[in-house]
Amino acid sequence: MSGGEQGGGVGAKRWIIGVDIGGTNVSVGVLPVDGGHPLARRTLPTEPQRGAQFVVDRVVRMIEEAMREVLDSNGGERSDFAGVGIGSPGPLNRKTGTVLNTPNLGWRNFPLRDLIANAIGLPATLDNDANCATYGEWWMGAGRDVKTLVGLTLGTGIGGGIVLDGEIFHGVSDAAGEIGHMTIDLTGRRCKCGNYGCLEAYASGPAIAARAVEGIERGAESMMVAMVDGQLDRITAATVYEAVVGEDAFANEIMRETVTFLGSGIANIINILNPGAIVITGGVTRAGDHLFVPLRAEVRRRAFRSAEEACKILPAALPETAGLIGAAGVFKKEVFGSLGRA
Repeated sequence: MSGGEQGGGVGAKRWIIGVDIGGTNVSVGVLPVDGGHPLARRTLPTEPQRGAQFVVDRVVRMIEEAMREVLDSNGGERSDFAGVGIGSPGPLNRKTGTVLNTPNLGWRNFPLRDLIANAIGLPATLDNDANCATYGEWWMGAGRDVKTLVGLTLGTGIGGGIVLDGEIFHGVSDAAGEIGHMTIDLTGRRCKCGNYGCLEAYASGPAIAARAVEGIERGAESMMVAMVDGQLDRITAATVYEAVVGEDAFANEIMRETVTFLGSGIANIINILNPGAIVITGGVTRAGDHLFVPLRAEVRRRAFRSAEEACKILPAALPETAGLIGAAGVFKKEVFGSLGRA
């Protein structure tokens, strides 16, 4: 944590700021120290192509705006803010607050935590964005009734987080939970990480869209062509989900393939960790039962029976806010030593 000496005690502070940096969007919100839903939320595009410093400056402005909104509405002073919890794609080094390498943002050895902490004059913590989303779901969301939880965030990439008995499992070098980079096809698609056959290369949002476009270019008929006025580069994962709901045969084929890929990965997780729940967040959950019913069946077919029966596969309860809630929770746990459940 940067600037830890400024943290103070729980009783002396009223608010924690949560920041969720993703490949597509940045979200900021302010949580009461004693728990509760985020206030003064705002979301803007990340725009990583404009450079890492641009993203930092955007985050700082969003934090400052959120703090002013909370103080205008509730009264108080800037000193009422304990600090900032930041979630960022990784891998990263939590001790130094450095993002080591994030393919979807193009950052390498980037001192994200201290740049934000120094700019706003408050202490900050840094953790993986998927860890934060998982922690948020464990703390206040779909995983509130389980001790051991695995989260999957399906978006621009595929992230993962592991909560074991109420603690985020980081591994020995902060690299645990990179579920999107488990290999599911030894000679498969090239992933942005440089490997081949990663789960992310098949079931992330861009990968789902890419598989749909490839199929259409090979001659598959689909309502998706009309949905994007023939401009195939406009097809996204959301286009596929909408077409699935519209009972488009080819979109359903893409969804079945996606279920097979995800089911393989989730069955591996269940067999290794034997968790109480798997919580899935991200745009793919918009498909609802079109996703979850066949996904549970695929996992049932692949995982050990006793482990599968003990594990609930659930959509996230906090799809828009889990990341920033969890980031604030990480700050609270690291600075105050206790989190508890709201």
